Amino acid sequence: MRRRLILPTLPLALAGLLLTGCAVTGVTTSGSATTSTTSSGTTTAVEAAVDSDLDPAAVLAANQEATVVADDDWSADDAVDITLTGSSATTSADGVDASGNTVTLTAAGVYRLSGDLTGSVVVAAPEDAQVVLILDGVDITNADGAAISVTTADDVVLSLAEGSRNSVSDASSYDDAAEANAAIYADADLTVTGTGSLAVTGNGNDGITSTDDLAITSGTITVDAADDALRGKDALVISGGTLDLAARGDALKSDDDEDATRGYVWISGGTVSATSGDDGIAAATDAVITGGTVTLRAEGAADAGAKGISAGVVVSIGDGTVDVTATDDGLHSNGSIGIVGGATTVSSGDDGAHADAALEIAAGSLTIAESSEGLEATDITISGGEVAVTASDDGLNGSGDSATDSATEGGAGGGPGGGGMSDTGETITISGGTLTVDAGGDGIDSNGSVTVTGGDIVVWGPTMQGNGALDSNGGFEVTGGTLLAVGSSGMAESPDAASAQAWVAATISGAAGDEIEITDADGTVIASTTAAKQFETVVFSSSDVAGDGAYTVTVGGESVTATAGEAIAGGMGGGPGGAAPGGGGGRS
Repeated sequence: MRRRLILPTLPLALAGLLLTGCAVTGVTTSGSATTSTTSSGTTTAVEAAVDSDLDPAAVLAANQEATVVADDDWSADDAVDITLTGSSATTSADGVDASGNTVTLTAAGVYRLSGDLTGSVVVAAPEDAQVVLILDGVDITNADGAAISVTTADDVVLSLAEGSRNSVSDASSYDDAAEANAAIYADADLTVTGTGSLAVTGNGNDGITSTDDLAITSGTITVDAADDALRGKDALVISGGTLDLAARGDALKSDDDEDATRGYVWISGGTVSATSGDDGIAAATDAVITGGTVTLRAEGAADAGAKGISAGVVVSIGDGTVDVTATDDGLHSNGSIGIVGGATTVSSGDDGAHADAALEIAAGSLTIAESSEGLEATDITISGGEVAVTASDDGLNGSGDSATDSATEGGAGGGPGGGGMSDTGETITISGGTLTVDAGGDGIDSNGSVTVTGGDIVVWGPTMQGNGALDSNGGFEVTGGTLLAVGSSGMAESPDAASAQAWVAATISGAAGDEIEITDADGTVIASTTAAKQFETVVFSSSDVAGDGAYTVTVGGESVTATAGEAIAGGMGGGPGGAAPGGGGGRS
C-alpha cells in the first residue's frame, strides 16, 4: 500500500473574495480569507494536507524507472554507413545482412541509414546489445509488415540526424498472429531522439510500439495510425520533441496491467498535439504530466467513451500546460486524480474530471470550460490553486458508486433537517484556493458532507427549481474562508446553523448583470458582485458576518433583510443543527 504523507507548505494565490478591489472572481468583500497579506504585499504560505500518492514525485517513485538511452551513451563518430538502394542496401559494416529487401542488423553498434527502401529494416542483435540507428534521410515502405522492427536487443535508439527528413510506413493490415504489428515495432526498450524529423504512417495498426519502454526525448515526429499512435507497454515517457499525433485508437498508451509499477505514461517536456478516436492518454496505471505543452482531442463517438486522459490508478498533473477536449470525461481515473501545479483546461461531453476515489487540487489552475458534471469523486479536496467549473449539471459532485448513491443522485440535500436523504459518506472539503462554479444543476453537491475551512468560493447555481446552489446529504459546515452561493429557491440549502463561521441567507430575485450588495447593520458593504445569471436566493459567509447580526441584501435597487443563521424560507434548512426555515425577510 502506498504511504500517505503531508506535503510541504504550498503558497496560495491571492484571488477571489480576498481584499476589497482585488476580486478575481468579480466579488468584492471587506474581509479576509485563510491566507493573509503582509504590509509588503506578500502572501503567507498555508500548509495543505494532500495525499502524497497523488503528487507526481510520489506517483513516479512508486513505479519502475523507465529505460532511456541518453545521447552521451553513444557517439555518432562510431557510426558505419548503410545505404538503402530501393530493394536492398550496400554497406561495409560487419553484422549487416542485406538479403532481398530485408536489411538485418545482427550486432551491437551505431549505424547511419540513408536512402529509400521498399522492404524492412530488422534488428536481430544479441539480447544484451545496444543498437543505434541514425536515420539520415530515409524512406522505408513495407507493404508486408513493419518498416522497422526489433526482434532481439537490449536497447535500441532511433536518432534523427540534424536537418534530415525521414519517413516510414507499413502494411495495410496484420494477421492476428503477427508479432510485429506497427510501422516501427520494438521487442526491446526504444528511445527516439535527435533534431531531425520523422513521419510515421501506421496503416495496419499502431504507429510506434515498444513491448518494453518507449521514450521520446527530442525530434519532430508525426504519426498517423490506424489504431494507437504511440504505445510503450511498460512505460511511455516523453521529455522533449514536437509530436503531432493522429490515431483512430488511443494517441498515447501504456497498457501493462499485470505489474503495478509499470503501465504508466509520463510527459515531462516537449509539445504534444494529439487527435484520437479513443483516449488521448490511456494508462493502465498512472498518467503523469510534469511539464511541456499537451493538447488532446479525443473525438470518438459520444457512446465510445473517448476520454482525454484516462488512468487505471492515478492521474497526476504537477506542471505544464494541458488542454483537453473529449466526448467523454476530460480527466478520468479508476482511482484518484491529483493536481498540484500547471495550467489545465478541459472541455468534455461528460465529467470534466472524474475519479472513482479521491480528487485533490492543491495548486496550479484547473478550468472546466464545458462539462455535464464538473468535478466528480467520492472525496473532493481543494486546498489551493485556482479552479473554475462550468457544468450543465452539477458543478462539484461528491458521489460514489454505491446503490445508495445512485438513489440519492440529483435529489435535494440537507441531511437530517434538510431533505431527508441519507449520508453515504462522500466528502467535499475546501480549505484554500479559489473556486468559481457555474452550474445548471447543483453547484456544490455531496451525497455525504461538505466542509469549508478556507478559500474563496463563488457558486452560480441553477435557475431551475429542482436543484440548488448548495446541496448536501450529511450537512454543510463552514468554519472559515468566504462563500457566496447564488441560485434558485426551490431546493436552496444553507450551511449548518452550528457552523463556527456565521452566514446569512436571503430570498431575492435578480438577473444577469444585476449588482448584488450585502451590508451590515451599520451600512458597511461586506460583499458586492455582479450577477452572472438569473437567481432567487443568496447565501453568504465570511469572517465579516456576525452570528447574531442583521443584514441587508440589495439587488437592482430592491432590498431584503436577513438575520445571520436563519435558513431561507421554504429551503432545505441548514443540515444538522440547522435553523428552522423562516429567514430571508421581506422586501423593503
